[in-house]
Amino acid sequence: MQIKFVKYPRFIAMGEVQLEKRFQDYLDGENKIEPKDWMPDAYRKTLIRQISQHAHSEVVGMLPEANWISRAPSLRRKVALLAKVQDEAGHGLYLYSAAETLGIDRSELVDDLLSGKAKYSSIFNYPTVSWADMGAIGWLVDGAAIANQVMLCRTSYGPYARAMVRICKEESFHQRQGYEIMLSLANGTAEQKQMAQDALNRWWWPSLMMFGPTDDLSPNSAQSMKWKIKRKSNDELRQEFIDKTVPQAEFLGLTVPDKDLKWNEEKQGYDYGEIDWEEFYNVVKGNGPCNKQRLADRVKAHEAGAWVREAANAYAAKEAKRKADKGQAA
Repeated sequence: MQIKFVKYPRFIAMGEVQLEKRFQDYLDGENKIEPKDWMPDAYRKTLIRQISQHAHSEVVGMLPEANWISRAPSLRRKVALLAKVQDEAGHGLYLYSAAETLGIDRSELVDDLLSGKAKYSSIFNYPTVSWADMGAIGWLVDGAAIANQVMLCRTSYGPYARAMVRICKEESFHQRQGYEIMLSLANGTAEQKQMAQDALNRWWWPSLMMFGPTDDLSPNSAQSMKWKIKRKSNDELRQEFIDKTVPQAEFLGLTVPDKDLKWNEEKQGYDYGEIDWEEFYNVVKGNGPCNKQRLADRVKAHEAGAWVREAANAYAAKEAKRKADKGQAA
């Protein structure tokens, strides 16, 4: 990975320890780091890893839902789902652009995804077996994503924080869209309500896994919080998500598939059952139900779009030459 390392001229004479202290003091003052600012190499690499994984997740996340565009139950549902998938493509582009400001080429990021080297959210390696899954994904998966992403609007790296403002607004719409699908199904026939319950049963636990390992097993959380890349820990965010989502399930008349779920008056939050972390790590390692299919689909799409990229590059080169010739003639 070739990463550019930028230092302001006035900092060149300073030692690395002094630079890092000045950098941390700057972050502690709630200031944003911009692309040309000095930053520790570890901070830069952490951001590249996190932002690129986020971008990959948006791009791969189009696949489970795109599978249902042609089978949506009405024109209204089809248009809404098309718009949502289009939004996710845009989110990927915003995030790849933000990663590029850190000195890495987008083609390298994409190559890492297509080769299987880079990771993306494990949630997208599960199949979508019914229309109700479109509701569960919007409500639960996008809901969990929003819980993670709202705090990123205040992340310490400027381009990432600014990209997240628009992304969170659009994700909020996606969540409402998903919940509305679940509401329609829950208030429909007995068969439709059972579809909604089945989708909740299958997506509940993978949604909780989206927040990552427990705090004591998360290797990067403490440093990311010190650098203010993250603002809350995995367990804090997971608890907030559960506390908000359980009442929504009750309003739908659906049952959260956790026999240990109960309200804890003392902590003013829900206690919940043990997450199957063995399943989580198994999916992360590439052994989930759809890992191979998702990667194969992305490789196929990338190869099929080669002519578009070639045409765009040829046009850009032609325009650059035309402008250069025009400048010489003037």
